[in-house]
Amino acid sequence: MANELDVGDPAPDFALPTDDGGQARLADFKGKAVVLYFYPKDDTSGCTAEAIAFSGLKPKFEAAGAAVVGVSPDSAASHDKFKKKHDLAVALAADPERAAIEAYGVWKEKSMYGRKYFGVERSTFLIDRKGRIAKIWRKVKVPGHAEEVLAAAKAL
Repeated sequence: MANELDVGDPAPDFALPTDDGGQARLADFKGKAVVLYFYPKDDTSGCTAEAIAFSGLKPKFEAAGAAVVGVSPDSAASHDKFKKKHDLAVALAADPERAAIEAYGVWKEKSMYGRKYFGVERSTFLIDRKGRIAKIWRKVKVPGHAEEVLAAAKAL
């Protein structure tokens, strides 16, 4: 398991395929703030609500100079379907090998109905324009989260 990242740490670089055959690389966002949000699975209720919230605020994130990228272990093809179904505006990066997921330390043991399993702990990292972690939200509760992240991005 990766070490826990802290505010002030350099953000681990990543290069992941995105929906529509693109690629998301931290290096491509130099000079911009990046909201990197990790979520467990495409098209589940909490993940859908979170993606819709971030998509709805995308113009405000852009005005604040911040890019928004969602990351899950789903495939880019799954992301394509998820995006089309819900008319999502944010980039979704596929991490089936869990390279970024593990680099950011969000692959955790979870428990549901008494069954233990490993999965993505819903987490968001705000990365500043110099590539350092400015703020971390762990075990995110979706309602109001995108607005809270936007406020922090505006304050950078």
